[in-house]
Amino acid sequence: MHSENNWIICLRGGVKVPTGGTVRERPISRRNRCDSGTDSYSLDERRRVQHFAMLFFDACTLEGKLSFRCFTIKKECFIMSAKKKTYHLAVAAMLAAVAFVLQFVEFSIPVMPSFVKFDLSDLPPLLGTFALGPWWGVAIQLVKNLLHLPFGHSAGVGELCNFLLGGIFVLVAGLVYHHHKTRGTALTGSILGAVAMALASLPLNYFFVYPAYVAILHFPLEAILGAYEAILGGVSQFPTGNGLFNCLLIFNVPFTLCKGLIDVLICFFIYKPLSPLLHR
Repeated sequence: MHSENNWIICLRGGVKVPTGGTVRERPISRRNRCDSGTDSYSLDERRRVQHFAMLFFDACTLEGKLSFRCFTIKKECFIMSAKKKTYHLAVAAMLAAVAFVLQFVEFSIPVMPSFVKFDLSDLPPLLGTFALGPWWGVAIQLVKNLLHLPFGHSAGVGELCNFLLGGIFVLVAGLVYHHHKTRGTALTGSILGAVAMALASLPLNYFFVYPAYVAILHFPLEAILGAYEAILGGVSQFPTGNGLFNCLLIFNVPFTLCKGLIDVLICFFIYKPLSPLLHR
């Protein structure tokens, strides 16, 4: 049963739940609580409705008995309120706008060809994945690149690559962190995300980005390899016989990893001061 603002569920004392805890009967004075009678664990908002249903059916079928206790549970305990969703959207929009601006603040570095740029546009999505959730971080990456699309000069190839690599970065970091929210898991997740992004950059650049530059933008592959050779002569002949693969392995993979780790370092310095703005 439910009313406009509350759900009424019938639970028997000692009902076991999948987390290993039990739902205990509470005195009448404590039945209008914003929990299901257990304080020993907390649930991710996306799983609370699922556990609500499991508790209800377990209570109704356990041992076939018909003795129940009724509890009034506020919906806000299980479903994100509209106000909170609105705030999340506002924070995500703000972070996407900052990331969009940071895409224009790019510069070349001496150890990479001039057409490979460094920027910090992955930093706001990383903040978003820790503050809001991993899929929010991916959404911020998507919006950032959609906004940048009219201003790009790569026919959308660069934006798509940036979204895919950045999405892998923040998704891995967010999934690890939101599994167990501690500072240590945040650091572990973000480093794993940077490593995953760097590894993914090799096949993505080799099979899609650079062939697209050659086919769509008519960049000669020889000129691309020549830009790498100008920095490190002979790189296109070692360690394999594939020149493009060698250049990506020796230059792009370490560059992408360092870029991600710099984002991680800055994130850990600024996340706490920005926390009041990102959380509510």
